[in-house]
Amino acid sequence: MSETPVEDMTFEQAMSELERVVGQLERGDVALDQSIALYERGALLKKRCEAKLKEAEEKVAAITLDATGTPTGTAPLDGA
Repeated sequence: MSETPVEDMTFEQAMSELERVVGQLERGDVALDQSIALYERGALLKKRCEAKLKEAEEKVAAITLDATGTPTGTAPLDGA
């Protein structure tokens, strides 16, 4: 497992580690205690990935376009 705190990971880092965790759990070749720790880390990684995706979606949704569809800037996310 990575020593990087989950909250400091990029989406790509979290997704990569989540894939490793899932692979280990699917193989079933780890002790029960380690499986539990892997599952808990996996849950945190999944939550991080979801948060980063939501963040990206909000940024994309805030992009404003002109009449021709060309990006012109961003709009405040709170609608103000």
